[in-house]
Amino acid sequence: MKLEVRPPAAGTDFDGTRLTVARRLRAKTKAALAREVGVTPTAIGQFEKGKAYPTQPVLNKLCLNLGLPREFFGAGRPLTLLPANDAHFRSLRSTSASSREQALAYGEVCLEVVDLISNYIDLPPVRLPDVQLSDDVTDSEIEEAAAATRDLWELGNGPIASVVQSIEANGIIALRLPPTTDRAVDAFSTYASDRPLVFLSPTKNDRARSRFDAAHELGHLVLHPDTEPGSKLVENQAHRFASELLMPRHEILGQLPRRIDWPRLHELKRHWGVSLRALVFRSHALGVISEASYRRANQQLSLWGLPEPGDLGPAESPQLLGLARDLLADNGVDFQALLAAARIDNDITADVIAAGSAPRLKLNLSAG
Repeated sequence: MKLEVRPPAAGTDFDGTRLTVARRLRAKTKAALAREVGVTPTAIGQFEKGKAYPTQPVLNKLCLNLGLPREFFGAGRPLTLLPANDAHFRSLRSTSASSREQALAYGEVCLEVVDLISNYIDLPPVRLPDVQLSDDVTDSEIEEAAAATRDLWELGNGPIASVVQSIEANGIIALRLPPTTDRAVDAFSTYASDRPLVFLSPTKNDRARSRFDAAHELGHLVLHPDTEPGSKLVENQAHRFASELLMPRHEILGQLPRRIDWPRLHELKRHWGVSLRALVFRSHALGVISEASYRRANQQLSLWGLPEPGDLGPAESPQLLGLARDLLADNGVDFQALLAAARIDNDITADVIAAGSAPRLKLNLSAG
């Protein structure tokens, strides 16, 4: 009998969960990756479940096709997978499953970086209000939840100075999705691990829209910890939460014009840091304007398109992870060595840190 000589396996220093994260991060199906490395989709599934290990040649091909070093796949620090059914995607129906999985894989790497940093830095504790909600969440319950959030976070009356920084100050990790993310993904949030994550669109460089998006995702974290995501009802509830958080009823009600008065709405836009569309939505929800006026106002806003008139400046940016990285460096901690020990890829980490940092000013030294 002729024995088949096979190349040795890569050994037990291989974490199948990391292969799952890497594959999803690159938006590849098991079948597509299998074709690229010359194995079956079943084999990829076995690798990911830890029921088999790739041979060294196959592992080399996995590294090459996924663009990650051998060390990333090593055992030792298992990554936490984020289930798709616990994530509130703003555009669930129009987003492909692979695009959602890619965004979640990015979140999984982010959680690993956060966990690593938290071994050296005391990050803000997670503080979300403990609200009591009925099965059929009412408008009054949503208003109470938004008010409870303002009270817990000591935001006081009037406009919130920075929604994103308020979120970060209360233990929620905020990031911008990578520029290569499918544009249909938009913002999303999840609290399937130790820390809630809020991801913001990389394409909306608009202060008013970024503030509302962040408040909307916060609404999911407060209102929907156990609610199946994706329904129009759930999205509308988060929308109403964001409106109440940013423009509390008891303050905004007497300020809104009884008819569509664009100069006055522009004043309120600058004061509250919200879009004209959000103000029109709020006016209608509070019964200040009629259904006919609401339709006409939205028709006008659609004619203007995006960006709408009255730009408030660039989007609010996360900064927690960037500040944490700088603090480590200032205290002599070799961040690159930490990453190497934790088997986290430097390039991916750089993307995560950039997504969680305020943009740096660029110095232009070109001759005038």
